[in-house]
Amino acid sequence: MSHHNTSDKPYAVKRTDEEWRAALTPAEYKVLRQAGTEPAFRGEYTDTKTQGVYSCRACGSELFRSDTKFESHCGWPSFYSPLAGDTVEYIEDRAFGMKRVEVRCANCGSHLGHVFEGEGYDTPTDQRYCINSISLRLQPDEGPSQS
Repeated sequence: MSHHNTSDKPYAVKRTDEEWRAALTPAEYKVLRQAGTEPAFRGEYTDTKTQGVYSCRACGSELFRSDTKFESHCGWPSFYSPLAGDTVEYIEDRAFGMKRVEVRCANCGSHLGHVFEGEGYDTPTDQRYCINSISLRLQPDEGPSQS
């Protein structure tokens, strides 16, 4: 059973469930299309310091820049702001008896993670976009300044 809420929003990228299953690994499908969560502290980008742009693994839409990524020690990559306001969409999530705000790719509707506010991190927005590594693909900046 899918936990992924349907949205009335017309997405630029539309695929059938079968097409998504064919395009994604089982683990990617579980997170991106069924709103699953990867295990904490195991994701590919949790501790990455590489400079670049993080895109949606499902459709390639650019979502976050590395200069908004910060150390939250929560077990998943954290960003304080998306690349642009319209690159992500927000869905109220009341699963598991909690009220949270789900973050999805605005281009294809794939689940990325959740956004939290007021946690006291020293960031410009006081927001933490807690995003599954498996939902993202990092395109490193060109040039010798990578670390």
